[in-house]
Amino acid sequence: MNIDAIDLKIINFLQRDARLSNQELADLVNLSPSACHRRVKIMESHGIIEKYQAKINYEKLGIKIEAIVEIKLVQLTETDHKFFLEQIDQCEEVINAYVITGDSNYVLHVAARDLNEFSQFIINKLNKIKGIMSINSKIILDKVLQKSLL
Repeated sequence: MNIDAIDLKIINFLQRDARLSNQELADLVNLSPSACHRRVKIMESHGIIEKYQAKINYEKLGIKIEAIVEIKLVQLTETDHKFFLEQIDQCEEVINAYVITGDSNYVLHVAARDLNEFSQFIINKLNKIKGIMSINSKIILDKVLQKSLL
């Protein structure tokens, strides 16, 4: 599928606010509602738009700590990676997990209600996962820039 400038605008606006009505979206990208709807449906059918989800304000849920946690595994076999992923999938504190290049194998985005809960997550959950060589955490102090990919 060829993506043009209008498709990119549609994606950009939907990333900012997926609850836009088709009419609002069409107005923003200067298309008729039917043409806009058709483009969105085509991008959905090709898997370019995979799903729509809510952006959560963690602070309003009582989450006061967000952190980036780098994990390095002792071994890099497929079995070790699979075991690690199964373990962190059970941790409600882990919001996102990424495989990365560099000195670490994974980066976790972690949320906790307070510093004590974050500390307990590191000590009582992560430290007990077999196969972790090192854990390096960085607490997020402030979100200064957050934008969509396109």
